[in-house]
Amino acid sequence: MQTILITGSTGFVGKNFLSDKRSEQYNILNPSSSELNLLDINSTKSYFRSTNPDLIINAAGKVGGILKNMNANYDFLTTNSLINLNLILTIKEFKVKKFINLSSSCIYPHNISKPISENDLMNGPLENTNEGYALAKLVGLKLTQYLAEEQGLMFKTIIPCNLYGPYDNFDIESSHMIAGVMRKIHEAKKNQSKDVEVWGKGNVRREFMYITDLIDFLYYAINNLNKLPNLINVGTGIDYSINEYYSMISKLIAYEGKFTHNLSKPEGMQRKLVDTKEIKKLGWKTKYTIQEGLKETYKYFKENYGE
Repeated sequence: MQTILITGSTGFVGKNFLSDKRSEQYNILNPSSSELNLLDINSTKSYFRSTNPDLIINAAGKVGGILKNMNANYDFLTTNSLINLNLILTIKEFKVKKFINLSSSCIYPHNISKPISENDLMNGPLENTNEGYALAKLVGLKLTQYLAEEQGLMFKTIIPCNLYGPYDNFDIESSHMIAGVMRKIHEAKKNQSKDVEVWGKGNVRREFMYITDLIDFLYYAINNLNKLPNLINVGTGIDYSINEYYSMISKLIAYEGKFTHNLSKPEGMQRKLVDTKEIKKLGWKTKYTIQEGLKETYKYFKENYGE
C-alpha cells in the first residue's frame, strides 16, 4: 500500500482529501502542525526520517481572501516561502521520487484577459493585492520544476483556479469570495437587511471550482502521475462576474434585497480564467456545475454554522 503524506491536512483541501472514500486505498499520513512543523527545517527532517513516505501532496500554506492578503503581504511571503523551502529541501535530501505541489492561479500575470495558459507564467507583473502569496507560490513551483528537470523525478505542480465548498473559511473578513458572499447574504436575510454591499462595480470575472472536483483530480493524479506535464492548470473553463455570483447565491438563499456597490474597495484582477487544454488532453473534466456546487456548499454552511 502506497504511503502518502499530505501536508496542510487540517486545511480546506486537506480535510476534503481525507474525507474522500478513496483515501482508504492508501496509507495516508496527515500530521498536525505540532507533529510536522514546516516552518522548522529540523522538525521537517525529523518527521521524514521516521515516516519515509512514497508520495507527498503539498496542500500546506497560509491563505486568505483579498483583504487579508493585501494587509499582510510580508507574512504571506515569508510564511509560505519557508513552508515550500523546508518541505522541498527535505524531499530532496530524503530522495522522495513523487511529489504533487499545489499552487494557485494567482501566480499568473494580472493583466491577461484571455484564458491563462501555463505558458503565460512569469510573462508580466503580478496582482499587487496578493503579490506576497504569489511570489512564495512561485518559489515552490520553480523548485519543483528544477528538481523534476534536473533529476528526472515525478514532481508535478497543479495550478487550480479559485475553490469553494465544504470546510471552506466562511468568515466575511478573511474568506475567499464565494464563502464570504454566502455568509454575508445569509446574514442579510436572517437580519432582514434591505441591501448587501459589493466591492467595486462587480464586473470583474472569476472562475470557481467546487472542491470535490479538485479532490477528484488529485486522486486521478496519484494514479497517473507519469502522464501529467510538470505544470498543469485545473479548472472549469467557465467564469462569471462578481455580480453574477451575488445573484446566484441570492437566488439560492432566497434573499430578495438589493446590491449596493462600494467603488472605494479593491477588486483585484479584471479576469482570472485558466486555460484547461492540458487537462482535456488527459480526458479529465469537472463534474459539478456552479449551481450544484453552490447548493452543496450552502447545505454544508447551514449544517455547520446554524440558521
